[in-house]
Amino acid sequence: MERGEETGREDAQWEELVAVALLGTERRRGSPEALLDAAAVQTVRRRAGLRPAAAAALPQPAPADPRPQPPEPARRRLAQLLAGRTGAGSGSGRRGAAPDLTELLPQWLAAAGRHGYRAPDALLPALLDAARARTDLRPQALALAGSRGLWLAGLNPDWRFALRGGAGGGILPDPEDRAGVERLWQEGLFAERVALLGAVRGHEAAAAIRLLSSTWATERAEDRLMFLDSLRVGLSEEDEPFLEAALGDRSRNVRATAAELLSALPGSALAARMAARALACVGPEGVVPPAECDAGMLRDGVVERPPAGRGERSWWLGQLVEAAPLSCWRERFGGLDAAGIVALPIADGESWAEELHAAWCRAAVRQRDPEWSKALLGSASAPTATAPGTASLAERAKLLGVLAEGERAEWVAEFVRAHGLSEAFQLLGVCVVPWAGALGRAVVDALDAAREAGSYPWSFSGVMGLAERCLDPAEAGRLEGLAAGAGGPVDAEAGAAGYWDEAFQRLAATLRLRAAMLAELGPAT
Repeated sequence: MERGEETGREDAQWEELVAVALLGTERRRGSPEALLDAAAVQTVRRRAGLRPAAAAALPQPAPADPRPQPPEPARRRLAQLLAGRTGAGSGSGRRGAAPDLTELLPQWLAAAGRHGYRAPDALLPALLDAARARTDLRPQALALAGSRGLWLAGLNPDWRFALRGGAGGGILPDPEDRAGVERLWQEGLFAERVALLGAVRGHEAAAAIRLLSSTWATERAEDRLMFLDSLRVGLSEEDEPFLEAALGDRSRNVRATAAELLSALPGSALAARMAARALACVGPEGVVPPAECDAGMLRDGVVERPPAGRGERSWWLGQLVEAAPLSCWRERFGGLDAAGIVALPIADGESWAEELHAAWCRAAVRQRDPEWSKALLGSASAPTATAPGTASLAERAKLLGVLAEGERAEWVAEFVRAHGLSEAFQLLGVCVVPWAGALGRAVVDALDAAREAGSYPWSFSGVMGLAERCLDPAEAGRLEGLAAGAGGPVDAEAGAAGYWDEAFQRLAATLRLRAAMLAELGPAT
C-alpha cells in the first residue's frame, strides 16, 4: 500500500473516532472504554508516523551585559523571593508572625539597581515571570534584566510585555550619534521615540527640542501631547520659545499642557501675563474674580467651562492664581512673606478664601516653592480642619513633596504624634525610605498607642504594610520588646493584645530580614 493511501486511511479512522466522541457512544456501536482504547492506539500511531521537521535556525547569541552579577548570598535571596516562600502560617486568613517575602522583592530589585548589578542569568526566566504577573515590578525588573532579558523575552510570547516596556526591545543609539538618533526618530516605533527623546534630553536639553521641532508639525495630536509631557523632566527657560509656540497648537490638550509647563517657569512671558491678571483680581482690599474668559486667557491655557458644580468666575480665578508666580504676591501685600499672606483674612467671604488658598497650593507644588509649601501646610499638630492652605490629605502630601527630606520627615512625625496613624497613610507615603530617627519612632509609638487603646492591627493594615517596607531596620529591637507574647498561636481569648504581639513580631522579623538582604547586596568586604 502506498504511504499516501495509508495516511489517508489513518486520517479517516481518526475522524471516525472524533465523530463518535462528539455524538456519544450510545448513538454509535461500542462502549466508552472501547472508544478510549481506540483513541489511544490511533494517537500512538499518528505520533510514530510523523516525519521530523527541518530544524529551526538557532537564535543569535544573547548580547553581553558588562554589569556584574550580585554576590552569591544575594543571588540565593533573589531566588527565594521569586519563589514567593513566606513561611509557616502565611496561607491562613491571619498572616502569622512570618514576614511576607513577596513584598520585599521590589526593595531587592531597587537596591540591586543602585549597586549597578544585573540579574543573575539563571534567574532571568523567573524574574520575567514575576514582572509579567506584577506590573509594579516591571520598571525595576526590566532595568535589572537589561539587554539579555530583552533578548530572552523575544523568544517567549509570554514575555512580550518586556518588548513594549522599554525602547521597543531595541538598544538606543548614543546621543552623540546624530545619524543613529535621526534614523530612529524618523523610523522608530512610538515607544522607541519617547525613550530616545528622554535619552537625548538627559544628554543635552537643547538637542531634544531641536529633534522634537523637526517633526512637530506632522505628529499626531496624541503623540504631540506625550512628547510635550516628557519635557517636564529637566524643564528650563531654554524650553520657553518652543512651549510659547505650542500655545497656538490646534489641540486644546497640547495648548493646556504647554501653558502648565510655562507657568512652572516663573520667569516666562506667560507667567508674567498670568501675574498681571491675578494681581488685578486679588489684593489686600479683597477678591474680584474675572468677569469673562477672553481670547488671551484662552490662548494662555485657561479652560473656559468649569466642572459641574463650580461657578465660572471662581473657576477662572483659580486658574489665574495657580499660574501666576508666587513671588508676585509679596509686593501686592505690602512686603509680607508667604506665611503672613496666607494668614490674612479674606474680606469677600470664606468661599473666596478656599478658592484662593487651593490655587496657591497648586502653584506651590507646580513651582516647587518650599517657603509657600510650608506656609500652606501650617503646623502639623494643629487640627486638620484649621490648616491654612488645605485640609485635604492628598493636597498636603503634594505640598510635603516639595520640602527637603528632613523637613518632610519632621512634619509628618509631628502629625503622627498629634493625630495618630488613622489619617497619616498618604503623608507617610511621600517620606523618604527608610523612616529613620523621629519619624520611625513616632510610627512605632503610634502603633503601640493603638494597641493600648484596644484597637486591632488590621485597622491599620495600610500603615502596617508601609512600615514593613519603610521602617528603619534599627527599630526591630524595640518592636520585639513591645511584643509581650512568645510568638505562639493567637486564640480567640487573646484579644487585640495577642494580635498586636504577633503583628509586632512579624514587623520585627521583616525588618531584620530587610537588613540582612541589603547587607548581602553590598560590596564584598
